Amino acid sequence: MNYFTSAAAKQRFLTLCVMGAVVFTALGFAIGFFWMGNQYPMIKEPTFKQFTVSYNKIMNDYLNGAEPKKLINGAIAGMVSSLEDPYSRYLAEEKGSAYTQSYEGEIYGIGAELREEEGMFIITGLTKGAPAERGGLLTGDIILSVDNQKLAGKTFEELLGLVRGKEGTSVSLQIQRPNQVEPITLKLKREAIPVHTVTSELLEGGIGHVTISRFAEKTADEFEAAITELQAKQPLKGLLLDMRSNPGGLLQPTIKIASRLIPKNKVILNVVYKNERQTISYKSDQKKEWKVPIVVLVNGQSASASEVLTAALKESAGATVVGEKTYGKGVVQAFNQFKDGSVLSLTEAQWKTPGGTWINKTGVSPDFAVALPEYTKLRPLAIGTHMKIGSYGEDVKTLQMMLKELGYSPTGQEGMFDKQTAAALTKFQKAEKLEATGSFNDKTGYKLLERLREKLGREDSQLIKGLEVLKNGS
Repeated sequence: MNYFTSAAAKQRFLTLCVMGAVVFTALGFAIGFFWMGNQYPMIKEPTFKQFTVSYNKIMNDYLNGAEPKKLINGAIAGMVSSLEDPYSRYLAEEKGSAYTQSYEGEIYGIGAELREEEGMFIITGLTKGAPAERGGLLTGDIILSVDNQKLAGKTFEELLGLVRGKEGTSVSLQIQRPNQVEPITLKLKREAIPVHTVTSELLEGGIGHVTISRFAEKTADEFEAAITELQAKQPLKGLLLDMRSNPGGLLQPTIKIASRLIPKNKVILNVVYKNERQTISYKSDQKKEWKVPIVVLVNGQSASASEVLTAALKESAGATVVGEKTYGKGVVQAFNQFKDGSVLSLTEAQWKTPGGTWINKTGVSPDFAVALPEYTKLRPLAIGTHMKIGSYGEDVKTLQMMLKELGYSPTGQEGMFDKQTAAALTKFQKAEKLEATGSFNDKTGYKLLERLREKLGREDSQLIKGLEVLKNGS
C-alpha cells in the first residue's frame, strides 16, 4: 500500500527523517556529554586529555607492559599525594582492607605474637584458646615457611600478610623448635582474634590506672569493662587515664568514653566542615554521674582522638592533665571503602575543643609539665643491626647510653665501639645469660629494651606525678 501522493512527497519525507535522525543523534550526544561532564567533572579539565593520552601511550607502547588497575590506582594515589596533606591517603586493595581491619575489634589469624630476630621470625606469645595455642605452637618456635613459602628474605609485614586471611581458611606452618633436629609442620584454621586496646590495674590507694593504646571499634566497651572490673575490686578514689603515645583512631568510641566521664550536656567537641558549611557539636549523654577525680597522662605522641578526649576532660570535666604537650592533630578524616577493598581517607573537617580552640599543630598543654627520664628518648636500634669492635656512629652511641643507664660502665669513647664497649656489653650478656660474644645482635637488643622498660616502670615520673595529684586532690 502506498501512502505518498507523489515521488516528491516521498523524497521530502525521507529528507525530514534523515534530518530528524541527525538532530536527535546530536541532541543525544549533547545530553550524554552534559551528563558525563556532571557525573565525571574531571573530563572538563584541559589536562584530562594529557591523562588519557598518557594512559593510552603506556598501555600501547610501554616496553614491559602495564596493568590497567595498577595504573589507575597509581593515578588516584598521586592525586591524593598532590594535596600535600599528611593525613589524606589512598590505599589500594589489600592495603585498604588492612587499614579498615586495624580499627575493627578483631583480626582473622591464628593468635600468635611474633618478633623478628636475626632474619628469623620467633613466636613470643600465644592468645589463650586461639588456634596457635590449641594447635601446638609454643613460645620460642621459629617459623620457617607459611603454606610452603619460605620466609627467608621476607619482611615482617609480608609474614603477617601470609598468616592472616579469611575466617575459617587453613594455613600451614613449618616451624623449627629449639632442641629438636627435624622441623614440625602444623596446620591451623584461622579464627577471629580479639584486638585489645585497653589495659587496667588497681594501684595503691584505690587509684585505677587505665591505659588506652588507640581508639578502635570496641575500645569503649573495653573501657567500660575495665572500669567495672576495677570498681568491683575496690571503690575507686581516682582515675589515672593513660593515653601516652596513643595515635588516635575512631571518633565514636571516643565520644562514648567521654560521655561516661563528662557531665550530661557538656560539650565534648565541635567538628567544623569546609567553608563552615556545617558544624556538628557533640555533647555528653552521660547516664550515671561520674564523681571520681581524673588525671590524664599524655605526651608528644598523643594525637587525634586522644587529644579530643584529653581536651574534653580538661575543659568540660575539670580533669588534670599531666605530661607533655600533645602532638597537635586537629583535623578529621573520613574514609570511603570501595568494593575491591581500596580506601580513600580524606581530611574533611577540623575539630575544636569545648572552649572553641583549634589545636592543630599546637596540641593540648598539660596542667603539670613533666618530662620522662632522658633514656626514654633514645631512638630504637633497628632490627638486623650488628655492631662489634671497630664499629662507629650513632648506633654505637645509643648502645653505649643504654648500657650506662643499666649500670654497665665504662663504655669507652663515645660513638666508637672499642674494647671497653665490648667489655661492658659482654658483662651485660653474661648477666642476662646470653651468649657472651661482646658483639651486638637482635637478641641482645631485645634484652636491653626489656630491662630499660622495667627501669622506666620504676622511674615513670609522669605516672608518679599523676598519682601525687590524685592523692593530694590538687
